[in-house]
Amino acid sequence: MQAPSVSLPLVLFVVLLLLAGSSTAATVTVTAAPAIPSDEPQFKTTHLFTSAILNSTNLYRAQHNASAVSWNDTLADFAADYLSSPASDGSQGGCKFAHSGGPYGENLAMGYANATASVEAWGEERDEYDFSKQGFHEDTGHFTQLVWKNTTDVGCGRRLCGERGWYLVCEYWPRGNVIGEFDDEVGRKEGAAVAVRPGAWMAGAAAVVAMCMIVC
Repeated sequence: MQAPSVSLPLVLFVVLLLLAGSSTAATVTVTAAPAIPSDEPQFKTTHLFTSAILNSTNLYRAQHNASAVSWNDTLADFAADYLSSPASDGSQGGCKFAHSGGPYGENLAMGYANATASVEAWGEERDEYDFSKQGFHEDTGHFTQLVWKNTTDVGCGRRLCGERGWYLVCEYWPRGNVIGEFDDEVGRKEGAAVAVRPGAWMAGAAAVVAMCMIVC
């Protein structure tokens, strides 16, 4: 028995229809957003938060020949007040990613998994710092404040800002990033490095904004 014949135009029509269907299906793939670490112990628990800030900060300072800093409640209160203050227009001002303009050195971070990861992001800016031409640069300002030798005290606050995650503000005294003092205050690295994690940041004690992976 002779096999039934199928016209070529019909075959092409069916093939094109199948291709179109598979192409359409490929465009509707949905990827869930990562979970917000709202219950992260380093942010939720005060003593763990304080310890994480001091341990990670002083690790970097030791690697750059700077003495350890101590926790300062006055600085921490300043950061907390800034994070809780409403904006002039009545909006959620405490989650606005901007420097406070206060009298202290200041580093900001948002969107990191925990406090340690935030400090590591600041510290790992050292990979971009030119020790042969010391000075302030917007992409390394967190690092230079973090290891500034004359700084003796740190205090930080944090706030959960919805889908953007945890917002960390750290204040430093005496403030770093003083023009003309970088050669004496920022030491070259000694010891091993630590890993950096993705997130967002703003240059420490500077008026220039440097953000990554964040919607403000």
